[in-house]
Amino acid sequence: MTHSMRTDTHTPHLGSGGDWRDTAVRYALLPLRIFLGITFIYAGLDKLTDSAFMKDSGSGSIGDMMRAVRDSSAIPALVDLSLKSPVGFGYAIALGELAVGIGTLLGLLARLAALGGMLISLSLWLTVSWTSDPYYYGNDLAYLMAWIPLVLAGAPLLSVDAALRSRRRQRTGGYR
Repeated sequence: MTHSMRTDTHTPHLGSGGDWRDTAVRYALLPLRIFLGITFIYAGLDKLTDSAFMKDSGSGSIGDMMRAVRDSSAIPALVDLSLKSPVGFGYAIALGELAVGIGTLLGLLARLAALGGMLISLSLWLTVSWTSDPYYYGNDLAYLMAWIPLVLAGAPLLSVDAALRSRRRQRTGGYR
C-alpha cells in the first residue's frame, strides 16, 4: 500500500494566495531584525549612560578595556587607533550602535544599517573578543554572522524601506 502526502490541506495566507510556509519564508528575517535592532539600541544606550565606560581610564572604562586587549587582538593597530581618543571612540561605537539599531528595527536604510552592524561586530571581534577560546564563546563573531542575511535581504516587509518602495511604485505606475 502506498501513501501519499496531500499538499492542498494548508489554509492559504489571507491576501497573498500562498500557504503558511510562504508566509513563514516572507517573515523569516523579522525576528532577527527585531533582536539585532533592540540589542544594538540597548548596547548603545548602555554605553552612553554608563559614566564609568566613557572615560580614558578607570575600572570599567573604554580606555582600560582597549589597553587590556591591545596585545591580544588580531589587529593591534585598530586598538592603537582607538587609544588616541578612547572617549571619542566610545562615543563613536555607542552612537553607531544606536544608529544601526534604530535603522534595523525600523527597516530604514536597512541594508546600510546591517552593514554598519556587521562592521561594528567585525571590529569588536577582531579586537575585544579575538582571544575567546574556543572561538564560539565570543559573541561578536555570532553577531557578525547574524548581520549577513540582513545585508543581503534588507528589510522587505514591515519596514520604512518597504513603505517607501511601495509608494515609489504607486507613483511610477507599478514599475521598478
